[in-house]
Amino acid sequence: MTNHPNRGRGTPAASPTPERVRAAREAAGLSQSSAAELIHSGLRAWQEWEAGNRRMHPAFWELFKLKSSSRAP
Repeated sequence: MTNHPNRGRGTPAASPTPERVRAAREAAGLSQSSAAELIHSGLRAWQEWEAGNRRMHPAFWELFKLKSSSRAP
């Protein structure tokens, strides 16, 4: 499957660790609900990402980093 985005040339994007997800959310001053809403995700998904029960897709991680940094004063 060479046309799959995570296969082929280059290094695939990595999912963040639960610790990085929580630290980034806290650094942005957001609740889990607000963070999930910011990236159009469900609260339960966010909770599972922070708990380590589910891996956050790299696209959600990138979106969160972009949108949360634009909220900084």
